[in-house]
Amino acid sequence: MNQPVALTFTETNLETLGQTAGLLALVADGAAPATPAARKLDRVTRGMLARALASADWTKLKPGEALSLAFPPGLAAEALMLVKLPRKADAAQARKAGAAVGRALGPAGALVVTETHPQAAEISFGLALRAYEFTAHKSGEQKPRGPVALACARPEAVAADAAPLAALTEGIFFTRDLVNEPANILTTDDFAGRLAAMQELGLEVEILEEAELKKLGMQALLGVGQGSESPSKVVVMQWNGGKAGEAPFALVGKGVCFDTGGISIKPAAGMEDMTMDMGGAAVVAGVMRTLALRGARANVVGLVGLVENMPDGRAQRPGDVVRSMKGDTIEVINTDAEGRLVLADVLWYAQERFKPSGMIDLATLTGAIIVALGHENTGVFSNDDGLCNAFLAAASAEGEGAWRMPMGEGYDAKLKSRIADIVNSCGRDGGAITAAHFLRRFVKDDMPWIHLDIAGTALLKTDTTLAPKGATGWGVLALNRLIRDRFEAKA
Repeated sequence: MNQPVALTFTETNLETLGQTAGLLALVADGAAPATPAARKLDRVTRGMLARALASADWTKLKPGEALSLAFPPGLAAEALMLVKLPRKADAAQARKAGAAVGRALGPAGALVVTETHPQAAEISFGLALRAYEFTAHKSGEQKPRGPVALACARPEAVAADAAPLAALTEGIFFTRDLVNEPANILTTDDFAGRLAAMQELGLEVEILEEAELKKLGMQALLGVGQGSESPSKVVVMQWNGGKAGEAPFALVGKGVCFDTGGISIKPAAGMEDMTMDMGGAAVVAGVMRTLALRGARANVVGLVGLVENMPDGRAQRPGDVVRSMKGDTIEVINTDAEGRLVLADVLWYAQERFKPSGMIDLATLTGAIIVALGHENTGVFSNDDGLCNAFLAAASAEGEGAWRMPMGEGYDAKLKSRIADIVNSCGRDGGAITAAHFLRRFVKDDMPWIHLDIAGTALLKTDTTLAPKGATGWGVLALNRLIRDRFEAKA
């Protein structure tokens, strides 16, 4: 797994500031060197810091943004980065400030001077998230970024505050690594193996193979993968950190390791991005890893359906009818509407076996949600206002864009089939909504449920504040906070 940058917390040592190699970053507020470290740096640089803080370039910066000065006089550092962050900055601004350093970080490492800033732990979190790189398949020696020393007041207390954030970082990195992996590496077997390895963290991991899935009646899921050489699987991950016997909360993820569209094959342009069609399963895996690493006081079960959607002589055809584990028959109108078939069986299995207190599924399900919301927000669909509002509050608190979408009987009527109980695709109009209504058919009436369509947020072509272009890890932060606030708060 891609390891986060090596990060230590230390007291500010004014005597060694000028000797720092690599990057020296100073978190500052105001137009003058107002702290002991700032005054020391101003003396060493012969007034360069004071001039920079009085400049128009510094004045126009927003909280969390930075000004970089190359090869400052009197310092061993290659660059002096000034990061603007008021003492009353919120967590999002502090993470942005840390991310500015993480983006500029190189193999020579960095010293980040925060002195007495109350958001030092959040600064370190933003730095770690933005320093992520996926270089597993690049040739030659790949020198890791860092290490980083964060100079602060009360370093032991800051380190304690940063510990659960470090668990989050590792969970997010795990998700990003999975989404970034090419499909010839991340087969269903490889994916399941990486999840099984998390047993060493205290998770209970069970892999259901095709023979058992057939006995369970998961013909909807199995139909998707029958054209692939990679065997279809369901992986169950249990974290039992809450009260014994208390019903778990369930997370369900779509894990299509590669999606050609099947017989309804996709256009060639852009098909390489379909390595990310297992993004929902990756988020579930990242959340479960985070819960285990931080010892969450909650019972949570994560279930992922792992398949590959390929065209060959055995592949599912448009017009086929399959029977789901629930017993409903499904007319396959489009083999590229495969993710909902996978989720249908896993959702039903989760309810039948675990009788959870609530359920959230995640999937890179539709291009229609990108048309509706772009890449700024995940589409949120739900049958329960309380759970949905709690999730939206968690997403907002973590800065992860999420927007609730409508549902209604008019959309549901579009699912009727002439020859089966329902169809798997209703055309372009309201495509993300009708897909959610399809999934709703496999959620019991008394089960609080959310469907998250992350097609627009799982992988991006441009950088974001906290991630380089590529996999974002969207959802790990929000779901971790939801579990912490809604379930652990009661423990």
